[in-house]
Amino acid sequence: MELFLTSINRALFLLFFVLYFYQFFYLFAGLAKKEKPLPAASRQYRYCVLIAARNEERVIANLIHSIREQTYPQALIDICVVADNCTDATARIAREASAYVVERQNASLVGKGYALDYLLKNLPVTQAPDAYLVFDADNILDPHYIEEMNKVYAAGYLASTSYRNSCNYDTNWISAGYAQWFLRESRFLNQVRMQLGTSCAISGTGFMVAASIIEKNNGWIHHLLTEDVEFSVDCVLHGITIGYCGRAIVYDEQPVTFRQSWNQRLRWCKGFYQVLARYGGGLLHTILKQRCFAAFDMLMAIAPAALISVSTLLINTVCLVISLLAESPALITLCADNLLGSLWGYYQVLFVLGAVTVVIEWKSIRTSAFKKILYSFTFPLFMFTYVPIAIAAFRKNVTWSPIAHTGYQINHP
Repeated sequence: MELFLTSINRALFLLFFVLYFYQFFYLFAGLAKKEKPLPAASRQYRYCVLIAARNEERVIANLIHSIREQTYPQALIDICVVADNCTDATARIAREASAYVVERQNASLVGKGYALDYLLKNLPVTQAPDAYLVFDADNILDPHYIEEMNKVYAAGYLASTSYRNSCNYDTNWISAGYAQWFLRESRFLNQVRMQLGTSCAISGTGFMVAASIIEKNNGWIHHLLTEDVEFSVDCVLHGITIGYCGRAIVYDEQPVTFRQSWNQRLRWCKGFYQVLARYGGGLLHTILKQRCFAAFDMLMAIAPAALISVSTLLINTVCLVISLLAESPALITLCADNLLGSLWGYYQVLFVLGAVTVVIEWKSIRTSAFKKILYSFTFPLFMFTYVPIAIAAFRKNVTWSPIAHTGYQINHP
């Protein structure tokens, strides 16, 4: 038992290190290099903003207002909202805020992907856009958002993501945990990917997709629980490089209760498993046949880290239970040391990732210095809660469900 436990822990640690060493390189590259500003766009393109909203009467007007306050010419911006299975005043409020609104009622095909597809196939605009910008109803845009994203499209990118910040970082350790993860994803993953010329990954909201892609696909064809991840993988498999613009800033509202967070991340984990099951073979084939780093990067993003971490903790927990039943003091000590050692090791790694992100993005985080420091210590705990969520997602039948939003205002400097 002792030899087995020691060997399996070393093997899992080595596997984790080999698969994710490149992300430590990303970390140092993100510290060493600043984002290179994109050149001024040669022309101003036409954009259609797509917003899928379900019972978002509290926040939809804030988003539309932030779009109307853009420095980009309003004549080149259409705002289209799909009020999806709404039972509140979302549609009316969106219309009053000057958006085009399409209402949809469908209890069987539920989810953002289906809502976007319905909206795209029933667009009320008269002029065809060059590209689409996709947001969630709780988002608020920096005034220069579309101006900056236009530079990415003008540079030749058919899809692009942006810098994702949070409206409510300082509410509690849950909202701060989300915020730190998305800030890290922006600065130390997507920014570095952009600098290295590999494909970035779209994360939920605040992204651009060229009209040519939508036309080729005849709408929005990604309907898994994590349609954003599915779209990112599909782009990599079709040789489309996703860009990134750190100067295009979108703020969104994070869940603040553990129950909301559990339900949302349960859907994310289940969606990641769905994407892995459907596209994992294609990604592996692309890695082996084309030596495609972007495919490897995306494969690492959709599963192994969580699976390796969960496996390590489960194996050590099971061995500890067995040793307790066997009443073997030496084995109990070994198993307990291995379990606590694994937890402490993961805590240290996650703390460093979170703390470095907070230090580098210090000025972008809207809260007190005390809370910035405090939530650096709670960030690993937030990430630890993914363990039971990841396990539950294996067994549970998960469906899409909305997250209630309160609405926060952003005062731009």
